[in-house]
Amino acid sequence: MHRADGHLVERLGLVVPRPNAVQRMQQRLAATRAVAWVFAHTLDPIDSVLSALTGGRLTIPRIAAGLPVVFLTTTGAKSGRPRRVPLLSIPVAGNVAVLGTNYGQPTTPGWVVNLEADARARLSYMGRTAAVRARPVSPSELDGLFEEGARIYGGYAVYRSRIRGRRVRGFILEPADDTWSR
Repeated sequence: MHRADGHLVERLGLVVPRPNAVQRMQQRLAATRAVAWVFAHTLDPIDSVLSALTGGRLTIPRIAAGLPVVFLTTTGAKSGRPRRVPLLSIPVAGNVAVLGTNYGQPTTPGWVVNLEADARARLSYMGRTAAVRARPVSPSELDGLFEEGARIYGGYAVYRSRIRGRRVRGFILEPADDTWSR
């Protein structure tokens, strides 16, 4: 394992695990169309329960595939209510980036729409939480973000090739004023 450098990454204590052979195999399996569809429809609620039971320390992707999962809490664009979702994190220049691939599914994930409506959010990792502001990435930054993400999880390349008819959005999550709270 190595600790990624940077302010937000340091504040959260974000660590990108080095997956073992079994976890790398699980990553390849997770990127298949069938398993990705199952995960898109079941993994978020399971991870939310598991995270709650373990104080934010465990998620299925972390255990099974050695992936650095964070929890992003946004404000619902329509409801105005807090919405918490587990996402794969990509450390970038000391901040945390996220990609709206939705497991390669044809629909844009709700958290993307929420961040576009209100860039303020909270990011949690292993029981630590920080206020963040989401900055949408440019198309050229998105290419670099996919490359960096694929170093952590090869499924990103598969998801990107599978997505048709929608624009994938990515965000850099940067530290925000800690006085803002949910």
